[in-house]
Amino acid sequence: MSAPRFTPLAASLPSTVPFVGPETHERQTGVAFRARMGANENVFGPSPKAMAAVRAALEGVWTYADPENHDLRAALAQKHGVEPRNIMVGEGIDGLLGVLVRLLVAPGTPVVVSKGGYPTFNFHVAGFGGSLHAVPFTADDREDLHGLMAAARDVRAALVYLANPDNPMGTWWEGKAIEAALEHLPEDAVLCLDEAYIEFAPQGTAPRIDVSDPRIIRMRTFSKAYGMAGMRVGYAIGHEKLISAFDKVRNHFGMNKLAQIAALAALEDEDWLAETVRKVRASCDEIARIARANGLVPIPTATNFVAIDAGGDGDLARRIVAEMARRGVFIRMAFGPPQDRCIRVSAGREEDLALFADALEEVMGKLRG
Repeated sequence: MSAPRFTPLAASLPSTVPFVGPETHERQTGVAFRARMGANENVFGPSPKAMAAVRAALEGVWTYADPENHDLRAALAQKHGVEPRNIMVGEGIDGLLGVLVRLLVAPGTPVVVSKGGYPTFNFHVAGFGGSLHAVPFTADDREDLHGLMAAARDVRAALVYLANPDNPMGTWWEGKAIEAALEHLPEDAVLCLDEAYIEFAPQGTAPRIDVSDPRIIRMRTFSKAYGMAGMRVGYAIGHEKLISAFDKVRNHFGMNKLAQIAALAALEDEDWLAETVRKVRASCDEIARIARANGLVPIPTATNFVAIDAGGDGDLARRIVAEMARRGVFIRMAFGPPQDRCIRVSAGREEDLALFADALEEVMGKLRG
């Protein structure tokens, strides 16, 4: 029996998953985590209005979702002061990134990213044969905004990826800095601005970008501040020419009907969103305090997680992550050197923070002998 006739590109790629989920760890060890603080999920959950809307819509799940996401696009357009033709809804930012890369990247196409930045974007680029050009983070653990623009010019990149605020470090650039940097973005390149954590960031972090500029597409999500990671709702804001091109290749029935309904309801609950952001900030402050109490250095964050400098290298951070897992606390670490000296801890409830504090004290005591 002959094997499947994979394309040369597919045959050359490793079979891999950008993130190993906590469920995989639990299956491998047979032990459930007591505190889930590694996936940057919003443990405080979605708006009660969103949950009520889902419950009310359950009997209608025998019908397909609206393939045009009309109502949600209209609501998002109103929220951002643009037209519905400037909005595209998809299965989380990850799904939208895959479509964007498919539209702009062919084998050999140069793409500029940050070295050690969000790996799922790189996964998509590799899947379409793009050529990745990675720019190191700055000395203060930020994505090198100016270095990305310079690299885009040097390699004649078709696509540049910037997460602001950043994952895995939680650092950020002010919106004005991004606006100024756009003057150096090549005319024929597209900047993908991933703003998954923007609701947690200080005022002024989001740049003022006119959707009439076809070089910029910004992406937002309901997975973080809105607490709906499992529903997979993301959206893109951009020039209508780029947004309309998504219809050429996207999965038109990819959106879950209940997810559409929940997202619409969540948009109407600004009070819940504000309270969630307050809880997340308080939790991150406590994570930072716990880190300092154990002789570690928390990095200032504009997200729902804290990157913590463990004071060593990737091997030390990896040992901390493994030891924490043995104690039932799921955390992660940064993706590549030198940032992989850091562990990364998502905001949690009081009981999660207590488990984290106890486990970290025990782990650091063991590692320090």
